[in-house]
Amino acid sequence: MRPTIKQPLFIVSGASGVGKSTASELLFQKEKDYVVLESDLLWNSIYNTPDDNYREYRRVWTRVAANVAQIGKPVVLCGSADPEQFEHLPERELFTDIHYLAVVCDNEVLESRMRKGRKITDENWIRSSVTFNNWLKENADKTTPQITLLDNSALSPLETAEQIERWIRERL
Repeated sequence: MRPTIKQPLFIVSGASGVGKSTASELLFQKEKDYVVLESDLLWNSIYNTPDDNYREYRRVWTRVAANVAQIGKPVVLCGSADPEQFEHLPERELFTDIHYLAVVCDNEVLESRMRKGRKITDENWIRSSVTFNNWLKENADKTTPQITLLDNSALSPLETAEQIERWIRERL
């Protein structure tokens, strides 16, 4: 089936441990005008292809999101990503627009959330998350389209979810 109803797609990105999944769960609990999906749901090692920027994984998710949108509601896809991974896919044509928001925070806050909040001890994972967090902060205004940043260093999960909700509604 080829999707015929085009909706916008909302990508909520951010480094591991920044708080996007917690905020997404809060959005999921109260969503009415859009559908929230967590991209980690379908992760499998067969998609671990950094050499092609995870192309097949992004293609799967764009097809899933386009099919879900057939109910007449846009999809909010939460997971670590950047515009380069979506904008050049053939499935890009299935959406009216793709909007990007990245949740970021101070590096010290991110490390604390990972170590204390999520009990992560893998130093490579922590370092990778800090690197991606910095990349988002340094490059959000250089991507096409640009990424909106939401710094949640001093926000609660509920406040983060409310800010994401506001960002979505401004674009609906």
